[in-house]
Amino acid sequence: MVIISENKASRYSGYSKTQFRYGMTYVVITFVVLLILNIYCSQTCQELFYESKKTSMVEKCLLASDEIGKLEVLNPTTVAQAVSQMESLKVTRLIVTDTSGSALFDSAGEAAGTYVLFPEILTAMEGNDVCSWKYHDGTVDTRAAAPIDYSGTMVGCVYITEYDTVQGGLIQSMQRTVLRISLLLEAVVILFTILFSFTFSRRLNRIMTSMRIIQEGDYTHKVNMGGNDELTILGNEFNDLTERLKNSEEKRSRFVSDASHELKTPLASIKLLADSILQYDMDLETVREFVGDIGDEAERLNRMTAKLLSLTRAEDAASQESEIIYMAPTVRRVARMLKQNALQSKVSFQLDLDSDTPILILEDDLYQIVFNLMENGIKYNQPGGILSVRLYREEDNAVLQVSDTGAGIPEDALSHIFERFYRVDKARSRATGGSGLGLSIVRTIVQRNRGEIQVYSVLGQGSTFTVTFPAFDAEVDKT
Repeated sequence: MVIISENKASRYSGYSKTQFRYGMTYVVITFVVLLILNIYCSQTCQELFYESKKTSMVEKCLLASDEIGKLEVLNPTTVAQAVSQMESLKVTRLIVTDTSGSALFDSAGEAAGTYVLFPEILTAMEGNDVCSWKYHDGTVDTRAAAPIDYSGTMVGCVYITEYDTVQGGLIQSMQRTVLRISLLLEAVVILFTILFSFTFSRRLNRIMTSMRIIQEGDYTHKVNMGGNDELTILGNEFNDLTERLKNSEEKRSRFVSDASHELKTPLASIKLLADSILQYDMDLETVREFVGDIGDEAERLNRMTAKLLSLTRAEDAASQESEIIYMAPTVRRVARMLKQNALQSKVSFQLDLDSDTPILILEDDLYQIVFNLMENGIKYNQPGGILSVRLYREEDNAVLQVSDTGAGIPEDALSHIFERFYRVDKARSRATGGSGLGLSIVRTIVQRNRGEIQVYSVLGQGSTFTVTFPAFDAEVDKT
């Protein structure tokens, strides 16, 4: 059972609100687009009908105007007779006026003998053919007017109206059809949005659930997204991150455990020696001996903490500006630094540095690598032994090789010597002040500088450490 805190619950509730908001935004956008398309289709349909109707109405006006324009006398009687012969017009209302706007004939019988000043008639009086229309509730109300010419002189105008319920019903039917299609499409969009949101949320929730599990400390958990899209890539990246967190946590736990164990021994020795001085009546010489041992253990602690700090810095170091350098000057400097240690251990140096090759590395990093390898070669060598350092080039690589004539390393220990706090001979390591961190530091620095380190050892004959770096050919000062 997974327990979610109030803060987490509110966070995931916010996610649900965001999901709803994005979904509604998508629905609203599609609704507006469909609405615009619906209005555009409706208006386009009406305009097409209007153009067709306008042509028909103007033709009817011109036909009536031509027939009436043949009359020599324009009065209600002659106009009525002329109109009666135009049965093919089939209009709702026909009005004929003189030049003053007085109705000479009205098929509806409402305006005869009165002035009819409709906008279309006024426009026709100016010598223009005109047509207008209105659509309302399934009915198309079309009005047209045209001037009447007699021998090149305008003597009146013809005005006709037509209420077309057939075309009006067709327009209404098309509008309703487009509206239904739009509503259906919007319903499909809403359904698709809900399904997509549910599917997307379900897959995304797998990652969020996995995050909660990881927060509880279960780094073995993996998320299976399925599919082959961006969420799948996100899931794979999440699994890779989890694996790195798992490895990092294992290293941290092992480091804390090993460090606690290693630090406990010198601390226990210091406590035992201090308690002995306090509890027992000792002569001055014995007290001095115990105090000296306490100092040795304290120095051992100091060296160990310094190594731990070096290892931490080596692992956590950010990208840094490297430099192109030769390795020989650094090897010679380290040899001078360790010369006194070698004399005390009766170990002689054998340096072969003529085949040096420049590499890209920070000089402090190279110094630490060479110092640790040569210091180990002195510590674990035999009295009268030889420590050899050789530099050479192998194809596109620069090679640093450090060999000793010590007791060698057992085969089963070769795979562990680069681990933290690992010692081949623990008794001898403590006697020589070894912390088991030097080789771990060396490997970390070598890998950080794009290099590799290998070891070859034979029991009773000694060990050889080979460090390989990419060669960087350039003109560099060898000093």
